[in-house]
Amino acid sequence: MEKLERSLLEPVGEVNFRSSKWSWDSVLKKIQLKVESFFLIKGYLLLIVGFLLGRALILSTLAPFSLPFFAAVFLIKRDRSPLVLVGLVAGAATVSLKNAAFTFLVSILFLVIYRISERWIKNEMRMIPLLVAIILGAGKLAEAFIISRQLTLYDAMMVGVQASLSFILTLIFLQSIPLLILNKRRQLLKTEEIVCLIIMLASIMTGTIGWKIYDLSLEHIMSRYLVLVFSFIAGATVGSTVGVVTGLIFSLASVSSFYHMSLLAFSGVLGGLLKEGKKIGVAIGLFIATLLIGMYGQEGGSGSLTTTLLESAAAIVLFLLTPQLFTSKLAKYIPGTPEYTSEQQKYMRKMRDVTAQRVAQFSSVFHALSNSFSQMETKPIDKEDEREMDYFMSHVTEKTCNTCFKKEQCWAKNFNTTYGYLEEIIHEMDQNDGAVSPKLSREWDKHCTRSKRVYEAVGQELTFYQANQKLKKQVQESRRLVADQLLGVSEVMDNFAKEIQRERENHHKQEEQILESIQAFGVQVEHVEIYSLESGNVDIEMSVPFCNGHGECEKLIAPMLSDILGEQIIVTSEECAAYPNGFCHVVFQSSKAYTVETGMAHAAMDGGFVSGDSYSTMELGLGKFAIAISDGMGNGERAHYESKETLQLLQKILQSGIDEKVAIKSVNSILSLRTTDEIFATLDLAMIDLQNASAKFLKIGSTPSFIKRGNKVIKIQASNLPIGILEEFEVDVVSEQLKAGDLLIMMSDGIFEGPKHVENYDLWMKRKIQELQTDDPQEISDLILEEVIRSRDNLIGDDMTIAVAKIKHNTPKWASIPVTRMKKRA
Repeated sequence: MEKLERSLLEPVGEVNFRSSKWSWDSVLKKIQLKVESFFLIKGYLLLIVGFLLGRALILSTLAPFSLPFFAAVFLIKRDRSPLVLVGLVAGAATVSLKNAAFTFLVSILFLVIYRISERWIKNEMRMIPLLVAIILGAGKLAEAFIISRQLTLYDAMMVGVQASLSFILTLIFLQSIPLLILNKRRQLLKTEEIVCLIIMLASIMTGTIGWKIYDLSLEHIMSRYLVLVFSFIAGATVGSTVGVVTGLIFSLASVSSFYHMSLLAFSGVLGGLLKEGKKIGVAIGLFIATLLIGMYGQEGGSGSLTTTLLESAAAIVLFLLTPQLFTSKLAKYIPGTPEYTSEQQKYMRKMRDVTAQRVAQFSSVFHALSNSFSQMETKPIDKEDEREMDYFMSHVTEKTCNTCFKKEQCWAKNFNTTYGYLEEIIHEMDQNDGAVSPKLSREWDKHCTRSKRVYEAVGQELTFYQANQKLKKQVQESRRLVADQLLGVSEVMDNFAKEIQRERENHHKQEEQILESIQAFGVQVEHVEIYSLESGNVDIEMSVPFCNGHGECEKLIAPMLSDILGEQIIVTSEECAAYPNGFCHVVFQSSKAYTVETGMAHAAMDGGFVSGDSYSTMELGLGKFAIAISDGMGNGERAHYESKETLQLLQKILQSGIDEKVAIKSVNSILSLRTTDEIFATLDLAMIDLQNASAKFLKIGSTPSFIKRGNKVIKIQASNLPIGILEEFEVDVVSEQLKAGDLLIMMSDGIFEGPKHVENYDLWMKRKIQELQTDDPQEISDLILEEVIRSRDNLIGDDMTIAVAKIKHNTPKWASIPVTRMKKRA
C-alpha cells in the first residue's frame, strides 16, 4: 500500500525523467554492444590496425611491422588472419605497389614454411618470432640483391636491423594483441604488458604519418592525446614513459619528428604532476610543454609554434571529450592507480568472502554432525527396552521352559501371569545383586516347578545384560562428548569465519592526525597504519627512525598515543633497525585493565626430583589469563607424566578458542581412551578476564581454592570426579568477581590435606591465610608450603604444589604526555 501511495504521489515529470533515463541507458548499452560486436568479435578492428601497420615504415625504407602482426594474429586468432592480410596489403599499397607485393609474398612464405615445419615445432610462442625474423631478413636480403645486384655493408646492416626489429615486434604483438581482441578480459595488466601495449599503439600511429587535417599533423595530435590519457590515468611516471616510447618510434619512422620525443616526454611529466587538477590540469601541462618545447623546435626549424599549439589544442579537445567511463575502465588495468588498487581490493575481498564461506560451510557441517549425535540420545528407548526384555526372557525360557511339561499351562493359558512374575524376578535380581524377595520367591515357587533353574538362568543372562547396559551407557556418554566437541569446533570455525570477514577499516584521517600530532611534538615518525581504534582493542603499527636503543617508542610515542586516544597504550612488539639509517617497526595496542602477578612453590614427595603435580600459567588471547594445577594419581614419573599431559592438552585446546567446559571434557575423553590402567589426574583451573577481573573456576577432583580480600577469605569449591574416569562427566563452573588487590590461592591435595593432626583442613587453611602479613604472591606460596612441611615434622608425605595470583590494576609504566587532542572516531 505504501509503495502504491508513493507511486501515485510521485511527480509525473520525475517518472518521465526516470523512464527516459532508463531508455537512454538501454540505447547506449545496445550501441556499445553493437560496436563491440563489429570491431572486436567480427575482427574489423584488426583490419584497421593492419591497414595502419601496413603503412608504417622505419627510416623510410624498412617495413618490420606487417609480418610480425600477421604472424601474431595467425597464432592467436587464426580465423581473422585473412582479414588482417587484406588490411596489411591495402595499407602497404598506399605507400607503393612494391611494398604491397613484398608484404603479400612474405606473408604467403610464412604460411608455407609454417605448414611444412608445423609437425617439428614444439613451442610455437618461441619459434614463431625466430621464424618471422629469418623470413623478413631473407626477404630484405633478396630485395637488396635484386635492386642493386650487389650487397654492401649498409644493406647487411639494414637486413640485421629489420630482422631484429621483426623478432622484437613479434614478441610485443603476441603480448598486446590479446588486449585488443579479448573484450571480456578480467586479469590485471602486468608492467610488461603495458609497455607492449604502448609500443603497439605507437606503431599503429606511425601509419598515420603524412596525414593532415587543415595542415595539422594527425600523428602529432594522436600521440599527444595518448600521452594525455596515460598521464591522467597513471601519473607522471607512466605518462613520461608513454611519451618517450611514442616519440622514439615516431623519430625512427621520420627523422623530422625527433624533437617531438622531448615534447611528448615533457608533456607526460607535467601532465602527470598536474593530474590532481583533473583533466584541466593535465591539459595545462601539455600546453606548457608545447609552448616551451615548441619555441625550441621553432628555433631549430622544425615547424611553426602556431601549428604546434593548434595540434596540442586539438589533442586537448579530444581528451576533454573522452568519456570518464573509458578512462576509468582503462585505469583498472594499470598498476599504481586508485582504480587498480580498488580492483585488487575487490579481488582480495572476494577471496576473503569465499574463504569465509567455506569455513562457515565446514562450521555448519560440524554443527549438523553434533546435532545428529545429540539426536541419537533423545530417541525414544521404550520400544528398545521392551525388545531387550523379550530377548532376555526368550534366552531364559530356552534353557528352562522349553523342556518343561507345564510349558503349555504357563505360557499358553497364563501368559500374562508368567510374564509378569518373570519380569519382576529379573528386575529384583538386577537391583539386589541376584537376590529375590521372600514373598516373590514363595509365589514363584507355587507357580513354577523349576524355580531354582529359572533363578540360575536369569543370573547367567543378567551378567551379560548388565555388561551390555554398561557398554551402551559408555557409548551414549561418548556420543554426548563427541557432540559437544563437534559443537565446540563448529563455534570456533564460525567465529573464525566472522573474523575473516572483518576487513581492515580505513583510518586515513586518523593516521594523518596522529602523525601530525606526534611530529608537532618533535618526535619523528615515518609511517602510521591503524588497524583498529575500538576501545580496549586498539591496534596501531608505526615505522620509526632508528632510535639507537633509547626507547623512544615506549617512553614518548606510547604515552602520547595514550593521551590522544584516551586509554592506556603500550608497546607490544618492536623490531629495531639493524643499521643507523633504517627504521624500527613497532606495534602499539591497548593495555589490559588488570594484570596478574603469580608465585609458585612446589615440592616432590620425600624431597625427590620428580613430582606428580604439574602447574602452568597461560595467555589465552582475547585478554584471558589461566592458572592450572594438575595432580596425577600417585607419585613419581607416571603421575608426573599424567598431570603434565593433562595440562599440555588443555592448553592447546583452550588456545584454539574452544569453550573451557568442552576442552576439559575433551581432555577427559583423550586420557580415558588412551590407556586401560586406572591412572587419573585432577585439574584445578582458574580463568581470569583481564578486562573486568571476572573469574571462572573449574575444579575436577581438586581441592578448594581461596580468595583473600582484605581480612576476608572466600572458599571456592566444586564436586567433580577426576579426569580420566569413564563415568557420566559433567563440569561444574563456579564464577566469582575478583577485585584489585585480591589474592587467589590454589593448591594440590598435598598442601590442603598436608597439615598433621588437623581435623578441619578448611578452618586451618583459612586461619593461615588470614594471618599472612604480606601480599607478595611468591612469598605467600613459600610461606604456606613451609608451614605445611613444618606441621609434618619437616617430612614431605605427598607431592605439594601451591599457586598464588595477585590481581592488580594495570598502572602505566610511563605517564601519558599531553598533546593536541584528536577525535578517536571521525
